[in-house]
Amino acid sequence: MLDLPRARDRMVNVHIGRRGIRDREILQAMREVPREAFVNPGFEEFAYEDGPLPIADGQTISQPYIVALMIELANVKAGDHVLEVGTGSGYAAAVMSRIVEQVYTIERHPGLAKTAKRRFERLGYENIEVRTGDGTKGWPEAAPFDAIIVAASGPGAPLALQEQLDVGGRLVIPVGDDPDLQRLLKVTRTGAATYSEEDFGGVRFVPLIGEQGWPESGKLAEIDRPPRHRHPASLPDMIAMAAEPLPDFDDPTFGELFDRFANQRVVLLGEASHGTSEFYRTRAAITRRLIEKHGFTIVAVEADWPDAAAVDRYVRHRKPRAGAVAPFQRFPTWMWRNTDVAAFTDWMRRHNEKLEPSGQAGFYGLDIYNMSGSIEAVLEYLDRIDPKAAKIARERYGCLTPWQNEPSTYGRAALTSGYQECEKAVLEQCRDLLARQLDYARQDGGDFLDAAQNARLIASAERYYRIMYYGGAQSWNLRDTHMFETLEHLLDANGPNSKAVVWAHNSHIGDARYTEMGVVRDELNIGQLCRQRFGDKAALIGLGTHSGTVAAASDWGGEMKVQQVRPSRADSYERLCHDCRVPRFLLDLRRDEALRERLLERRLERFIGVIYRPETELRSHYADASLPQQFDAFVWFDKTTEVTPLGLEHARADVPDTYPFGL
Repeated sequence: MLDLPRARDRMVNVHIGRRGIRDREILQAMREVPREAFVNPGFEEFAYEDGPLPIADGQTISQPYIVALMIELANVKAGDHVLEVGTGSGYAAAVMSRIVEQVYTIERHPGLAKTAKRRFERLGYENIEVRTGDGTKGWPEAAPFDAIIVAASGPGAPLALQEQLDVGGRLVIPVGDDPDLQRLLKVTRTGAATYSEEDFGGVRFVPLIGEQGWPESGKLAEIDRPPRHRHPASLPDMIAMAAEPLPDFDDPTFGELFDRFANQRVVLLGEASHGTSEFYRTRAAITRRLIEKHGFTIVAVEADWPDAAAVDRYVRHRKPRAGAVAPFQRFPTWMWRNTDVAAFTDWMRRHNEKLEPSGQAGFYGLDIYNMSGSIEAVLEYLDRIDPKAAKIARERYGCLTPWQNEPSTYGRAALTSGYQECEKAVLEQCRDLLARQLDYARQDGGDFLDAAQNARLIASAERYYRIMYYGGAQSWNLRDTHMFETLEHLLDANGPNSKAVVWAHNSHIGDARYTEMGVVRDELNIGQLCRQRFGDKAALIGLGTHSGTVAAASDWGGEMKVQQVRPSRADSYERLCHDCRVPRFLLDLRRDEALRERLLERRLERFIGVIYRPETELRSHYADASLPQQFDAFVWFDKTTEVTPLGLEHARADVPDTYPFGL
């Protein structure tokens, strides 16, 4: 059962208070108003996520933070009369009604206005008046107003609204004719005919339609996002000066550039997508150097344990396991069954051939709970028993990424009673999978999984699989915590001097505390846990790109397609790197303190997983981050290409039985 009051408290504490909203009246009002009453049926479980949600007439209920921010900027207080333009769901008006004496709210869509009015009546909020009409003209007969809040972006602040402010009154409105260049403006009436303006940075809102706004056919903008301040444009020049150009991958000096990380216990190598060749080749070149010259013997990857174990048998010249199937046969197959990974594992096998077993480098999967296999088991069961629930599951698994914030997905992912009825049978299948997997680990010599650790894994399994089944936000923290614990066990089992290289997505290896994941959603990751455990003996290295092509699907379980990566947004870290005009480089974020200070301000950063949805790229693939706190270094390729999945044309006859990529 959903604990909505608890979720509401968490929203206020984490999404609102932690992000700088200090007004106690606003915080209390948001604790009091049930946001679930203002979302469409079936969306209640998403009500307290810090994101917009779809409502009728193509509109949205704004994210809670932006609602709180605008109310705080308007400085509303007890006794005020407030006008809201853009009623929408009615949530913002309801929050303000708990603070002020009277709220007047105008909505141009009759259906939305009628629904909002019914909600106010059900909740007993009697100090709100609702009108259908053109909000750009205001509500002259109710003026003057102490504050006016406009929940849509106009070309400027409508004159009618400015004139309806009382002296000392505040108008808060997003303005701008370009969706990427909207600004949050606060207009204060300082006298009978005088006004002052303050700019609170960039935002994104739907357009303000009306006589003093945009015409009905005007260009649509996107959903709002929190403001940010901008620095002068000389920052790309500072990046260019600090950038260390990268040679070709086969040039030995490529790996040598990363010798500075040789004394770390753990080096974590990221990627901005799961389908970019340059990212795999970079990690391979760095890892080869660390293994050959600096004593690293553990390659731990973001993959299921049993699949990686099959690769490990190949690279360490061990006998095949009876009845073993080829690894990485499940979605997303191209993530590990590609030519770049095959080339790297061939190198590992050649490197290990001349070494004693104790000195060989091993290849390990960090996901002992086998998420991909578990999801496949869920989908296969639901396809047989309840196809409608299977469709919902695919949507929910497509949203498991921590940067996903696309409101249109929620409607397709709302739970049904049939979905919930399948829970017991699905959990049993997942537990059976785990039991078989632990047995495989023992057969593979996984002695770091002792009896006590096995018991812990089994005890935690039901909670993990239940959360995974429902696609809940908690699944991220559970999965990354367990992957980190697997890494710890690998290091412990290989002795106090063992050293590991981790291959995982930027969202896993960049310190979550300095991203939207940690600040807004209380999510953690392997990078954060490694820093907390190993301190400066952990190096976190992110990778990024501006444009090119990527191998990705549009939905979970969908067909892999080669897609064009859109050029990075103007307000992103990627655009700063692109504008420095150095095509490929290493940026050591620890070396130039002046540059580090300039980069600290939070900006957008792009995250592409196995799913890429360019049509909703802002909401589906961008999140706020502070790059120099998230990573120790950043590797840049201005233009990148997709990975090449292994196909029939890559079949080889001269391979042993343990070759993991046979066709």
